[in-house]
Amino acid sequence: MRPTIQVLPDELIPQILQEAKRILAEIGVDVRGPGLRQRLLDAGLKAEGEDGRILFPPPIVDQAIATAPQSFTLYDRDGRAHAQLGGNNVHFVPGSSGLKVLDYKTGQTRLANTADFVEYVRLCDGLEHIAYLATAFSTNDDIEAQVSDAWRLYLCLSNSRKPVVSGAFTEHGVPRMAQMMQLFRQDKADLFARPMSIFTITATGFFRYGEDSCQNLLDCVAWGIPIEIVPVTLMGLIAPVTLVGATVFHVADVLAGLTMAQIVKPGAPVLFGGAPAAFHMQTAVAPMAAIESLKLNVAYVQVAKALGLPTQAYMALSEGKFVDAQAGAETFGSALLAALVGVNSVSGPGMLDYVLTFSLEKLVADNEWCGQALHFVRQTQMMDDLPTLDLARELLAEQHLITAAHTLAHWPQELYLTKPTTDRTNRETWQKLGGHTFEQRARLEVIERLAKYEPVETDTAVLAEMQRLIKAGLINQVELPEVVEAARPSTPMTVSRRPRRHTRRS
Repeated sequence: MRPTIQVLPDELIPQILQEAKRILAEIGVDVRGPGLRQRLLDAGLKAEGEDGRILFPPPIVDQAIATAPQSFTLYDRDGRAHAQLGGNNVHFVPGSSGLKVLDYKTGQTRLANTADFVEYVRLCDGLEHIAYLATAFSTNDDIEAQVSDAWRLYLCLSNSRKPVVSGAFTEHGVPRMAQMMQLFRQDKADLFARPMSIFTITATGFFRYGEDSCQNLLDCVAWGIPIEIVPVTLMGLIAPVTLVGATVFHVADVLAGLTMAQIVKPGAPVLFGGAPAAFHMQTAVAPMAAIESLKLNVAYVQVAKALGLPTQAYMALSEGKFVDAQAGAETFGSALLAALVGVNSVSGPGMLDYVLTFSLEKLVADNEWCGQALHFVRQTQMMDDLPTLDLARELLAEQHLITAAHTLAHWPQELYLTKPTTDRTNRETWQKLGGHTFEQRARLEVIERLAKYEPVETDTAVLAEMQRLIKAGLINQVELPEVVEAARPSTPMTVSRRPRRHTRRS
């Protein structure tokens, strides 16, 4: 048995699907990309109304669901199988779309740059419970905007072997990034067979897909890149404020994207995803970490699992501004919910402040909290537990079970040993170790892990070709930003455990 959770009764799910399909069939979808729109019309779909919305008949949607893979494998940079996305397999991955970093050295929140991104990749490369990377935040003025997506992918591919969640920020950004990834495969067919990335396709609400999303979807399918369909469902603003109604709207948006992908290429891998938020009228903000948002995440994932489709969700993040109690509560609570419902790809670790700010200190803390959530949802099964009479007799005879054969055989797997970020010592031991606060322990963990980073070897010809592809897209900029090479650790490094305080600044 695997621990799980549900917020929708099973009998309600067919009704939600029926309503979502009615929206697609009777209202339709505003498909603003001319290339994708023409592909749909060529496939026999109809456009109706003044705005020419594309109508999706229920049989077409049902056929798309039937042809979409129930699972797929993500491979690392070197072509080794890394993550199976499907079923109840849960993988945590950093959140995306940030612009700023909470600087672990100064405590200041500021615009991010290339040096910050490189440190992030090198840190994340060694995190045990963060399954793969994401192009998590912008490097801002370091690189021209039209190639910023490719630049971040380059930094990921040249500093880690882990797969990466990414996406193009321009209408024609996918081919350049796909060509970069193909350099790590034998050819385009090999990239199809062993994908190393998931690209995000965003549905913008109002049952609409913008020009960039439409072209990106076409290009991803053409290159064999798995996609995650991520509607930004704002409860109370552009979706019903109630759970069931919002779930219907959300499911309609995702099914539209999934159906379009399957029409273009049956069998294209698609994650049933989302980034819902609850719009709070009193404050005019839309937090993704709101309890209503989390409930909607769980609800649409339930619907996706009823269809047998792999899933994605924005969870394990916080709207807090610092790595504090709010960040811990929001992140661990939603990480545990995501693990319980079985989200296959959970985007969020490292993120603060409405996915605008990324924190390396939060990332190492999230690695710990995600590890505990994964430990909680392991299969519950007997481990030589029954009958227990002999264990009871041994307890009475020895007055403990510490050295019992049963304990020695099972404790390494059954007891989760937390990392230094989470303090489980008594007060005396805590004081002897320096009396560090949570924030100080997280900062020290960042420093120590970065010091242990092992540089990733990359063929110089591959590096040069990736750089050439990026430079070809530049308009005014001549040189790419400098990337400082990582020093290979030769001897174990120690970091001062003296508490260092810094002032929080906005």
